[in-house]
Amino acid sequence: MASEDITKLAESLAKTKVGGGQLSFKGQSLKLNTAEDAEEVIKQIEEYDGLEALRLEGNTVGVEAAKVIAKALEKKSELKRCHWSDMFTGRLRSEIPPALISLGDALITAGAQLVELDLSDNAFGPDGVRGFEALLKSPTCYTLQELKLNNCGMGIGGGKILAAALKECHRKSSAQGKPLALKIFVAGRNRLENDGATALAEAFGIIGTLEEVHMPQNGINHPGITALAQAFAINPLLKVINLNDNTFTEKGAVAMAETLKALRQIEVINFGDCLVRSKGAVAIADAVKEGLHKLKELNLSFCEIKRDAALTVAEAIEDKAELEKLDLNGNCLGEEGCEQLQEILEGFNMTSVLGSLSDDEGEEEEDEDEEEEEEEEEEEEEEQQQLKERGQGEEESLTPKKIIDSQDSTPVPSPPVDVATFLAFPSPEKLLRLGPKCSVLIAQQTDTSDVEKVATTLLRISSVFKDEAPVKTAVHETTDALMRKAFTSATFNSDAFITSLLIHMGLLKSEEKIKAVPSLYGILMTLNHMVQQDYFPKSLAPVLSAFVTKPNRALDSCSFARHMLLQTLHQL
Repeated sequence: MASEDITKLAESLAKTKVGGGQLSFKGQSLKLNTAEDAEEVIKQIEEYDGLEALRLEGNTVGVEAAKVIAKALEKKSELKRCHWSDMFTGRLRSEIPPALISLGDALITAGAQLVELDLSDNAFGPDGVRGFEALLKSPTCYTLQELKLNNCGMGIGGGKILAAALKECHRKSSAQGKPLALKIFVAGRNRLENDGATALAEAFGIIGTLEEVHMPQNGINHPGITALAQAFAINPLLKVINLNDNTFTEKGAVAMAETLKALRQIEVINFGDCLVRSKGAVAIADAVKEGLHKLKELNLSFCEIKRDAALTVAEAIEDKAELEKLDLNGNCLGEEGCEQLQEILEGFNMTSVLGSLSDDEGEEEEDEDEEEEEEEEEEEEEEQQQLKERGQGEEESLTPKKIIDSQDSTPVPSPPVDVATFLAFPSPEKLLRLGPKCSVLIAQQTDTSDVEKVATTLLRISSVFKDEAPVKTAVHETTDALMRKAFTSATFNSDAFITSLLIHMGLLKSEEKIKAVPSLYGILMTLNHMVQQDYFPKSLAPVLSAFVTKPNRALDSCSFARHMLLQTLHQL
């Protein structure tokens, strides 16, 4: 290193902030390429007794420099906070994983117990997640409370790797009696999309201790939003939810609204630029009105919300004494709507909480029927794809509705459905087409003296379970009719039934070769309803609990439903 470079480095290090267990090189623009470049940094680390926090933000660290810094960290067992955002500026993406591996291995060797890990603003992509994967799975992160990975370009692949690492960390830490209790998770601007968000939702559902989740600008649509909503429902300590600039649509907004009804500690809701639309806004307003007494901020800006829905939101905040900000800017209220909004808040003496309405889009006249039709078509495509993935979509795909409609404007009647057809090829549509008497029909046509028949029928009913109200209600009512008939029958063997059910679920081995159902989500959610009914023998609860608690890959993939069932069984 040239003498002038050493002088410059010395001057920068003179600005290093030391105190309170923290050593900071933040924002010094240090270019640490080689071991020699890092000598002064290493010296300060080695000489700092009781190092608890190390700030390396705003510098650039190469592979060789990272190795020697790591060596110095191997003796820093008291380190708790790693502020390592924006520390690879100008580096090749291939340089970042080995640098992170060196630093992570050093923390593991030191026996450090991290509380905070911040790797934000490091564009390392999916491969970069591999760089700290081992660290996340290690005892060093069993104590982790804050994980910040904003703007890292993780993508779907990185999101899945991260989710798996968090689940493994929770599993290992739980085995030692001290489960991972993550409080703050930040991963905005990472292109996680639906698959990445869904994978992380599974991890969140297992962890259950989150207080803040920040995942803005991730290209998440309603399937991913719905998965997150389900996970949030079993994180009762949540205070902040920031999903700004994703795409809820009505479906995602309704799912999130249902979750909000179950949360009692919420202080900040940021769904700005999330396209919740009017129906979604009304659902969220209902959730706000029913509870959320600690709410401080509600952001529904730029969501295509029309006047009446916006006014409903305003009316919902009447008794929110702690509310500091309501943002409804950029929606479609029109001049009159803006005035009405302000009048409502004046009536509550809450005009001070309303943000600017300067970007209001004006009251629009739109063809809502056309918009709803487009959404229904999208959902229809998704449902057909799901059926095909389960090997049950062939029948519907022979005469696709869209093709028929494009060739002939005459409505084509849906083919009739009977119980046998539904049970042979179950789908939500077929269950609904059986009509209001579907529960009675299926119960009547099932021989409840045959426990195997009852178990397989229940599994076929539950396989079509969806969180949408009509399907969910139909599944619950049909299950109730069938199982009430079975359990109240003098000839029905309850123990044999539960054994058969567990075998078909893949949770109990059988001498016969019986193929387990492909997904346990539907049956777990249906059991969660069933065990709460008066017809269900409470003596079976410990048996169910024992098998659902056991480690199982199929159960791990349905963590939300599994936790819901176990929680219910525990309360019986």
